[in-house]
Amino acid sequence: MATLGALRDNYHAKLGQQVVRFSTRSGILYPNFADCGSRSSVLIASGIAEALGFPRQASRQIPAQRAGALFENLTCEFIQQTFTAISHVRPGKWKYLTSQTQISRFAQYRHLKTLGDLVRDDRDLSTALGHDYLVTPDIVVARDTVSHDEINRQTVVLDRLDMATLTPFLESNRSPALPLLHASISCKWTIRSDRSQNTRTEALNLIRNRKGRLPHIVAVTAEPLPMRIASLALGTGDLDCVYHVALDELKNVCGALPSCEDQTEMLFTMVDGDRLRDISDLPLDLAV
Repeated sequence: MATLGALRDNYHAKLGQQVVRFSTRSGILYPNFADCGSRSSVLIASGIAEALGFPRQASRQIPAQRAGALFENLTCEFIQQTFTAISHVRPGKWKYLTSQTQISRFAQYRHLKTLGDLVRDDRDLSTALGHDYLVTPDIVVARDTVSHDEINRQTVVLDRLDMATLTPFLESNRSPALPLLHASISCKWTIRSDRSQNTRTEALNLIRNRKGRLPHIVAVTAEPLPMRIASLALGTGDLDCVYHVALDELKNVCGALPSCEDQTEMLFTMVDGDRLRDISDLPLDLAV
């Protein structure tokens, strides 16, 4: 079994191979997770790229939508590999999905399918309610339901059929039995103000529209500017936390750039305030 450090290194290597591309502007080479219009963004992103050993050569760019999809897939793969490695502390049958999976496929939000059917067939209802409740996370982690036999595997716990008849965790209680949404993960290769607002709106809809346990609601980003990460990370009540793909490298680079003192101050404000963590922290947080 690979270690967490090895899986993190492998994740970075795949990002460098499949997602990161470099461009040149005014003689300056910068990676595609930098904002070429911001000197600080270029400096920090270039420092992270160097620290992670990304090949530094100009190459054909990947369309933004394609880069985002690759980022989602590689992040989902990393989460699956790392969460599986610690399955002994969080056992269960888990699913890891991308491709904009609708939350109505999960037990806490199954009622939204009925609502969606009504809205689709009634124009007045559609106008009144809108479609904000139809959240489609970039990555979902879900847990399958369990049978009576699984519950009673080590010792008989459920000895009567008239007990625990309402919990969606027992597959016999619902038809069809739907998995439970364990985590909703938003992936942002870079962050702009409008993207931050979309992520927060989705998070609030997950909170307001659930029937049952609230899933983990987090975001993962490669954004180099702490000030922009702050637009997503600061505050409480919607997102659990934001995770950076290379937080240690980001801290080292910011600390070595005298011109980025304000960015460094914001960075440590988020870290010390438990609003920003490294991607390696995510699987352990999901185990809670």
